[in-house]
Parts: sequence; structure tokens; C-alpha cells
Amino acid sequence: MTLIQLALIFSAVSFFMYGIGCFVSSYMIQEFVRYGIPQFRKLTGWLQLLGAVGILLGIWNIYIQILSTLGLSLLMFCGVITRIQIKDSFIKTLPALSYCLLNAYISYTLIQSL
Repeated sequence: MTLIQLALIFSAVSFFMYGIGCFVSSYMIQEFVRYGIPQFRKLTGWLQLLGAVGILLGIWNIYIQILSTLGLSLLMFCGVITRIQIKDSFIKTLPALSYCLLNAYISYTLIQSL
């Protein structure tokens, strides 16, 4: 298994879990209130689930995989901006930044493989 394949699996599983968490986790519900954007919690959850499914569908269609990883990278970039705006510490911002960079790297690598 290649590094990109492992990264794709890690990203898909992570976003699937976070996406579900947006709907069922009281912690996630409170976090979106703390971010000042509770109205975007469900949308964020759906986008995370859609991105995870897109990564998996990318097994058969690389363009869906590229679009999904780009979308997840953009979503996490928005998460980084949100964390900066509410003045979260670097440690609290690091997960969003890491997922942003991971999915950007995956997208770049997939595009290069075309």
C-alpha cells in the first residue's frame, strides 16, 4: 500500500467520524456554539460525510477523489480561519491545519498522477 493510499484511507475514515460527530456529539455541538457558527454545524457534517464518500468513490473515479480532497482541504482551511478569528491557540488550530495540508497534499499528488 502506498503512502497516498494510506493518507486517503486515513482522511476518509477521519472525516466520516467527524461528520457523524457533527450530528450526534454534544461536544461538537458545543464547539460550533463556541466558534460562533452553530448554524453551520449540520452543513459541515454533511460536507465532511460527502468528502469521505467522495474519497471512497475515487477508487473508481480519480476526478471525484481529487474534487473531494480539494473540498475537504478548503473546508479545513475555513476551520483554520475560524480558529484564528476566535483566537484559539496554535495547539487547538493544529488539527484543522493538519487536515487542510494533508488533503491539499493528496490533491496535489493525485493531480500530478494524471
